Amino acid sequence: MILPFAKRRSAVKGILIALGCIVAAAALSFGALAAHIHYSTPTPSDTVREIHVEPGDSFSTVARKLSEQQIIVNRQLFSLWARFTGADKKLHLGFYRFETPTPAAQVLDRIVTGKGTLLSVTIPEGLTIVEIAELLAKAGFADKEKFIAATQEPELLAQLNLQGKSLEGYLFPSAYYFAPRTSERRIVAVLVGQFRRASRPLFEKVDESIKMTPHEIVTLASIIEKETGVEAERTLVAAVFHNRLKRGMPLQSDPTVIYGIKDFNGNLTRKDLQEYTPYNTYRIAALPPGPICNPGVASIKAALSPADDPALYFVSKNDGTHQFSADLASHNQAVRTYQILRNAAPAAKTSARAR
Repeated sequence: MILPFAKRRSAVKGILIALGCIVAAAALSFGALAAHIHYSTPTPSDTVREIHVEPGDSFSTVARKLSEQQIIVNRQLFSLWARFTGADKKLHLGFYRFETPTPAAQVLDRIVTGKGTLLSVTIPEGLTIVEIAELLAKAGFADKEKFIAATQEPELLAQLNLQGKSLEGYLFPSAYYFAPRTSERRIVAVLVGQFRRASRPLFEKVDESIKMTPHEIVTLASIIEKETGVEAERTLVAAVFHNRLKRGMPLQSDPTVIYGIKDFNGNLTRKDLQEYTPYNTYRIAALPPGPICNPGVASIKAALSPADDPALYFVSKNDGTHQFSADLASHNQAVRTYQILRNAAPAAKTSARAR
């Protein structure tokens, strides 16, 4: 049936009005979406949040991480905008740090372009400043000499309120994330800051029987760190050294001697043990003047809470563990027992032994 002209005109007008409403609604929706994505959202201010975009992460996974960290507010709108712009297919892997509030558009731009990607590095327990500098240089984080120089800056030492001539012992072993081109001085400050955060709770619970300064505790912890990698032995090694210090006995720790030798070639000789340096604990009956490496929490805990054990000696059993003894006769017997393996294996290390 053919409608009269007036009715046809009315129907067309209705259709046009409906289309106009649809377009207007779409425009409003797009405008709202654009407003959401381009303006800061009411997330907690002055807060630093981090996420890791890992291999295999879908965009929805990344959006969930952003939402959980309160970096974005509306995950659905964020994902919708990403699909609309095609950004959901262009994720850039890496670590990201955001200072909130940050507009969602900027968040999206950074994870798509990789702007502000953080590089990761893990510093193991027991490394010296020089070894950490070499690790960072190899990973492309820092210049070795500049990093070492930063750990010896009097101004930085004073600013961090630390005694000694360097920050040896206070560069905390952990996993870190740095932006490219972070200065060596800034990296040092971050490592020291992490040491303070990790160690503060430990030093707040010092046993009154421990008559040592925090610097002495860190020094002892560094020796424990070098003497054993066995978790269960740390407090026993700590007990040996605490017992010796109380009796005025030299610690006789090989790692301290090695630390005091310039350009050590890997072969500790009898001559080395007899030569005087401030770090030769065969020659001095006290702690060395400072840490010999950068210890982890476990060694600091052991230094603060040694085992209740009378041990004064320990000798390597050639399997990574040690035999502990409370008297010289027992120690000498342990040496005879375990040093039999010397001809069939690398020389066993004996520490804290009388001479």
